[in-house]
Amino acid sequence: MLDKSRAILLRRFPLTETSLIVHWFSDQFGILKTVAKGARRPKSPFAGKLDLYFDCEIEFVRARSGNLHILKELALLNPRLAMRSSWLQTAAAAYFVRLLEQVTELEAPAPELADLLRRALDYLTDNTPDRRAILHFEREVARHLGVLEQKKHLEGRRGPIDRIADVAGRIPAMRGELLDRLA
Repeated sequence: MLDKSRAILLRRFPLTETSLIVHWFSDQFGILKTVAKGARRPKSPFAGKLDLYFDCEIEFVRARSGNLHILKELALLNPRLAMRSSWLQTAAAAYFVRLLEQVTELEAPAPELADLLRRALDYLTDNTPDRRAILHFEREVARHLGVLEQKKHLEGRRGPIDRIADVAGRIPAMRGELLDRLA
C-alpha cells in the first residue's frame, strides 16, 4: 500500500552506487526517511527531482520494520531554484531546516511546522533574508512548540531561541554566523 504526502526535501545521502537516502518534511507524517532506489542512475525517473528544498508530492511504501521507507514516485511542485542565487538565502534555508530537525521527532506529524517551513522557503526564494526574518521564524517555531512567552516585558530577557534551546537541548551552531552576516 502506498502512502502519499506533500513534502519538502531536507537532506539526501548516497546509500549505494545507484541509490540515495532522502529525508523529507511531510505534511501528514512529519520528518520521513526514504530510499530512492536507482536515483543516481542517469535514466532514473527521479533524475533532476531530488534536490534540497524541492517541494514535491511523494508516494512511498512503508518499511515493514524500521523507519527507512521506499520512495516510489514523486511529482515536483516547486523547485525553488531562485533561492540558490545567494549564499544568504541558502544559509537561511539550511538554518531553518536544522532548527526544525532538532525540535521535531521522526515521523511525528507537525503540519503547522511543515507549513511554516514551506512559507519560509517561499519567502527566501523571492527575498534576501534579514535578521527580522530569522527572528520571526524562531518566534513562530517557539509558538508552535508552546514555549513562547506572551508577556512583552519578559521577551527582552529570554528570547524565543532561548526557549527553543531549553526544549531541544541546543540550537544549530550556524545561527551565530548567519546572524553576523545579516548584521
